[in-house]
Amino acid sequence: MAKGHRSQIKRERNANKDTRPSAKLSYARVSVQKACFVLDAIRGKDVTTALGILEYNPRYASSLVKKLLQSAIANAENNNGMNADNLYIAECYANKGPTMKRVKPRAQGRAYRIEKRMSHITIVLDER
Repeated sequence: MAKGHRSQIKRERNANKDTRPSAKLSYARVSVQKACFVLDAIRGKDVTTALGILEYNPRYASSLVKKLLQSAIANAENNNGMNADNLYIAECYANKGPTMKRVKPRAQGRAYRIEKRMSHITIVLDER
């Protein structure tokens, strides 16, 4: 059990909160593995370079990540008052989401399961 009054515990928990600007896309209809190919290409880069990479990346996940990155940049400018020229991608990762299970009919009355995977993609920016 935690010690102290409930308000004190909440105050301590909120003091440790990450103040870096971020954006999260939940339930993206792309698997974690496919999203990570795109995220690995932009990790650690500054935002203008990352947007250029995502613009010409042929993968489907790159369009989702590009939109998410633009949202994170807007959050940094409006909520944190940061300059977009100094921003870089500090963290980007994809976590596993729920899986939709579908059935595909096969020969001789059999049924194969098709798993349509989802992911939760997060981008965290920071200032140089």
